[in-house]
Amino acid sequence: MIEVRNLTKHYGDKHAVNDISFTVDDGEILGFLGPNGAGKSTTMNMLTGYISSTSGTALINGVDILEDPIKAKSFIGYLPELPPLYLDMTVKAYLNYIYDLKKCKLPRKAHLNEVMSLTKVADVQERLIKNLSKGYKQRVGVAQALVGNPPVLILDEPTVGLDPKQILEIRTLIKRLGKNHTVILSSHILSEIQAVCDRIIIINHGVIAAHDTTDNLAKNMSTDHRIITRIEGDRDEILLALRKIPGIKYARADMQREPGVFEFELEAAPGRDIRREIFEICSSHNWPMLALRSAELTLEDVFLKITMGDQIIAPAEKKPDDKNDSAKGGNA
Repeated sequence: MIEVRNLTKHYGDKHAVNDISFTVDDGEILGFLGPNGAGKSTTMNMLTGYISSTSGTALINGVDILEDPIKAKSFIGYLPELPPLYLDMTVKAYLNYIYDLKKCKLPRKAHLNEVMSLTKVADVQERLIKNLSKGYKQRVGVAQALVGNPPVLILDEPTVGLDPKQILEIRTLIKRLGKNHTVILSSHILSEIQAVCDRIIIINHGVIAAHDTTDNLAKNMSTDHRIITRIEGDRDEILLALRKIPGIKYARADMQREPGVFEFELEAAPGRDIRREIFEICSSHNWPMLALRSAELTLEDVFLKITMGDQIIAPAEKKPDDKNDSAKGGNA
């Protein structure tokens, strides 16, 4: 549905976006991340035809956004970071205006009622937009992007200014829309991207620095493969059993977290998934397993590691001999 080929944007000698390529399939939700000044907004502006590219192509449903902008834009519903609202209009009048502006052919009343219902603005449709809260204004911005039922939705910070309940509602809406639309979602709220998106692109210094699913990014960038688990039972017996799992590099017991409940840290060989063996051991010994989680990188860790480099990498744990080494090099 969206195909980007060698897209480039120069401002004089500055390369805002430098030769990036990616595709977004039908019914896919793509998360688009990047720090300020990385080229994220420039890319989204080129995809929507708001600015032109220096070179390369952006195809929307097979149509080049530069060669046939009117047709290409008819496939796009766009929510910029600052929603394009006419504050002196009522919500209903504004959406009717957008309906006419887009030359929508769908049944007017039924379609606009559906859009207002989806975005939860039906109860304020007769109010002036300037009198709405920031959260409701954001919802009206999402509503205007949905007018005409475009196959492609490009949403830039769609949950800015919303309270937690509203954020959850918009997330649910985006997931529903992803079943019938191609969605590019930009957000600085990384948990939002992780909860909603099928794939993630991280852009940095005008180039694509990472492109994969959240899980794969974490696995590929993580230097270890640790599992943290909490198990109730005899500490030494549990530790002995865990150390017998094939592929274990090490297993160690941590402090007692609850009465009779200990936390254990295990590291397996790369590519080795030991979660089922842990469960089977606990089950066979009647040891309640109260927690199990991976110690791999979170999306926030991945984002910071890519965009900031070694600045956020925690120092490795020192081995006993490191103290002597440090002392020898102390005057260096």
